Amino acid sequence: MVKRADRRRVDGILLLDKAVGISSNRALQQMKHLFHARKAGHTGSLDPLASGMLPICFGEATKISGFLLDADKRYQVVCRLGVTTDSGDADGEILQRQPVPPLDAARIEQALQALRGSILQVPPMVSALKHQGQRLYKLARQGIEVERPARAVTVHELLLESQPSSDSLALSVHCSKGTYVRSLVESIGQDLGCGAHVTGLRRTALGPFTADAMVSAERMQDLATDGGLAALDAQLLPVERGLSGWPDVSLARDAAGFLCQGQAVWTAGLPEPGLVRVFGPDGFLGMGRVADDGRLQPHRLMRSD
Repeated sequence: MVKRADRRRVDGILLLDKAVGISSNRALQQMKHLFHARKAGHTGSLDPLASGMLPICFGEATKISGFLLDADKRYQVVCRLGVTTDSGDADGEILQRQPVPPLDAARIEQALQALRGSILQVPPMVSALKHQGQRLYKLARQGIEVERPARAVTVHELLLESQPSSDSLALSVHCSKGTYVRSLVESIGQDLGCGAHVTGLRRTALGPFTADAMVSAERMQDLATDGGLAALDAQLLPVERGLSGWPDVSLARDAAGFLCQGQAVWTAGLPEPGLVRVFGPDGFLGMGRVADDGRLQPHRLMRSD
């Protein structure tokens, strides 16, 4: 057990490939312990049933975690037709079994097309949203169901990848924050007239991050054994990678110093008003905001020590 006094400052982003059967918080705590880190947080829970990308933000990277929470996600999902469960996935209790009608690609495409674009979605009871201070999934465990207002989400892509069997579909999903894949699958099952639930879910991308940069907990354990903390730190991505796609602003040393003291600065070549990544002569300074008056204001800066 690492004592609090022995924990160290660690800054960066780890793209953990979370395994099936472990909660996101448990995965976070394992990595925080492995790195001997003082501060860490994850950017959006994955259910124990799900695997895949769980970005873990260490230290100063926690300052951008909110932006990653708001980012689009990509998933690979397998669903079983003909069976509905109380949770919408394979961990739930079976509510109903129905025969699966003969389905061709055209009929499946019709069901998928109805869910693309901007849609309203009612969050499932088995979710981490709160009702009067309590998590919905905790209420669901007590057999309590409450009314949940529908929320607007965007499904950018919803594609049929294959039909592994007559009663299963493999799908790919690209969606906005707040989209519940299990609810999408339940809607597909309703449209097809037989019900459906999720049997496999894997997150393959989040915001600017893609699957090729993920690393498993087992691999991290091996690195810790063979190379110690230095080998672990080598797996961390710099904080600014989490903001890829934002406009960049580079400041001379004097202007960078004023910004880090909390002052707005004037500099040539600023982009349109909005959030930007700010760099100084010594590297990434943090997030800034270009104001309507053309000045660059500090928004959320990194520690300089």
